[in-house]
Amino acid sequence: MHRLDYSLDLFKEFLDSSPTSWHAVESIVALLKKYQFKELSSKERWSIEPGKGYFVVHHDSSIAIFITPTCAMKRVRLFASHTDSPALKLKPSPEIYNDPMISMGVETYGSPLLSSWLNRDLKLAGKVIYKNFDHKICQQLLQLDNHPMIIPQLAIHLDREINEKGLQLNKQNHLNSLASLQKVFSSHATYLKTLIKEKVTDFSQLIDFELFLVPMEKASFIGYKKELLASYRIDSLASVHAILCALLKQKEPLQNDLKMALFWDHEEIGSNTPQGAASPFFEETFKRIANGLKMEEEERSCVFPRSTCISVDLAHALHPNYLEKHDLQHRPLLGEGVVIKYSASQRYATNLCSALPIYEAAQKAQVPIQKFVSRNDIPSGSTIGPIHASATGMQTVDIGCAQLSMHSCREILACQDQQWLFALLCQLMKIEPWPEISP
Repeated sequence: MHRLDYSLDLFKEFLDSSPTSWHAVESIVALLKKYQFKELSSKERWSIEPGKGYFVVHHDSSIAIFITPTCAMKRVRLFASHTDSPALKLKPSPEIYNDPMISMGVETYGSPLLSSWLNRDLKLAGKVIYKNFDHKICQQLLQLDNHPMIIPQLAIHLDREINEKGLQLNKQNHLNSLASLQKVFSSHATYLKTLIKEKVTDFSQLIDFELFLVPMEKASFIGYKKELLASYRIDSLASVHAILCALLKQKEPLQNDLKMALFWDHEEIGSNTPQGAASPFFEETFKRIANGLKMEEEERSCVFPRSTCISVDLAHALHPNYLEKHDLQHRPLLGEGVVIKYSASQRYATNLCSALPIYEAAQKAQVPIQKFVSRNDIPSGSTIGPIHASATGMQTVDIGCAQLSMHSCREILACQDQQWLFALLCQLMKIEPWPEISP
């Protein structure tokens, strides 16, 4: 049943077309317009009607999507994730000339698994702001894929103890990407401007840019029956795509619940930005929805205590070569179901009350559930869940699929888990009544 409902081929296409947060949001917007969701602007007045679908893009890399209830709003069913991934970002003045080589200097964005970026064909992707031939200021998303780059690793003959002592990379000196040889680059412009000019037809003057190194290799199915998927940015575009597809499948409005998906940027660098989970984007969006539905202030104040946020991210799957890295009783397995993440220190926001809807929906959808908690001597990561919970007071649960090679530029996911996640989210979007503990 789940294979028919969720297209892994479309998921693969989404991964390939979304090398940055901006590209991911662009792909999401195109799909929402196809399904007749109405775009709203944060800079203009809103006109909101009951039982309709809307979306608003925030600073180009975060997006809120919602379907208003047909009657008075009593609850928000919020499904949240993030659009960014750990990466290598081009520095503002990136070009390094060491005759005869041209290299590009980068800084780390978040916590990428650095060794995974070595010896790979890489391209630049992101956003540029420029002046066109009419001296107007424009911006454009692009992928500079005609001239791949590479971060070459030092030969073993010059690092003879690497296999015994491990790879040691200096982030300043060892991550510069080899772009070209000066002798074959005869332009008087900078190397980067030359690449941009090939892609931007009306380019006259470069003002600024935000560009990332991203792998050229596309997502691919692996395994005997193609039961695994390997790709860049599975964390957390797998969560984003499952939420989006579930919302589109369950686009019928509920009577009293606002169905909402929110995908923030900058989770990997702490979320304390205008487009991050610590920003007022969610609260401001909710206020404007409530105003559009003519809710009184007292009614509005009752909504969050009744609401639940489903924070969807990835979890660490049991690694076949490092079994000792997991707690023996909490080892999520690839292909064995959706993971609920727990943390006594609230690095994950799950608690007794917030997890209840997951168990109820999983039973109805026949989706297996796994539990994860980190070893006491290996601190866990975190998600947007605790950030959102502390800002709103909303009950929040952290769930997701298990994956290998998290924060690598080539992560691994079990296809069945992604299909189960989609089925679970569909059930959470339609289940009535919302599961609650009896008073």
